[in-house]
Amino acid sequence: MTTSTVAETYARDGFVFPIDLISDAEARNLRADLESAEADLAEQPQELAMLRGSTAHLLPSFAELIRHPRLVEAASEILGPDLLAWGGQCFIKEPQTPNHITWHQDLTYWGLDDQQEVTAWVALSPATQQSGCMRFVAGSHKRPIVEHVDTFAEDNMLSRGQEIAVEVDESEATDVVLRPGQVSLHHGHLFHASNPNQSDDRRIGFAIRLIDTSMAMPGGEGLAVLSVSGEDRYSHFQLATPPSGRLQEVDFERVRRNGAISRSILMRGVESNLT
Repeated sequence: MTTSTVAETYARDGFVFPIDLISDAEARNLRADLESAEADLAEQPQELAMLRGSTAHLLPSFAELIRHPRLVEAASEILGPDLLAWGGQCFIKEPQTPNHITWHQDLTYWGLDDQQEVTAWVALSPATQQSGCMRFVAGSHKRPIVEHVDTFAEDNMLSRGQEIAVEVDESEATDVVLRPGQVSLHHGHLFHASNPNQSDDRRIGFAIRLIDTSMAMPGGEGLAVLSVSGEDRYSHFQLATPPSGRLQEVDFERVRRNGAISRSILMRGVESNLT
């Protein structure tokens, strides 16, 4: 996949893959940096969760990745040149575990006011059918947000265990197989899911939530985001500086503030849905 065909394919299918982003060696280095940080925080479960949920705010190597020229070039074909990283988290499935992600649409609960968002999912380990790669339903991004139900299932990796309340034809799904260093791009309305990891290696992906700078999040104006490219003429969010070092307390404090803002929006309506 080249940048010359990104916009056309994305408009038709709602996703694009695979795009060669970084080398296998670079992907291994990023994985090693992440896993070293995980080891450093092994006795600090709250900070470990923040590392996985806000990786680019805590590790300089991941902050650099979100500004990779090839990623910016591809995303700009879809959203234009003015980009922010609204979020960036690692999705990790341990080997031989039941953790999975049900069919859902990303923008269901995020609180963003438009759909000018693209998720770039960077593979840091092999994403295969066996390891539980993502699965996309081509063309489903053209539908509005459909009804979702909250399950809060223990093995569901989504925050609310949310899943689409309409039937999804599994035969229509495309398996998003990626080598380490490759990236996929997908629309926030796209139906997507992933199965458990039945391989003997961790399945590690870094999901970067790229948005056009015109996007807003009512109630989330204090959220700190990272500038990716172009110019922010709207100031709907707080622009954060990239981390100056690994696992700095000042950056953890920023992640804590972001988490409080995001949870208050993400969990809206939970009580009413459970009654």
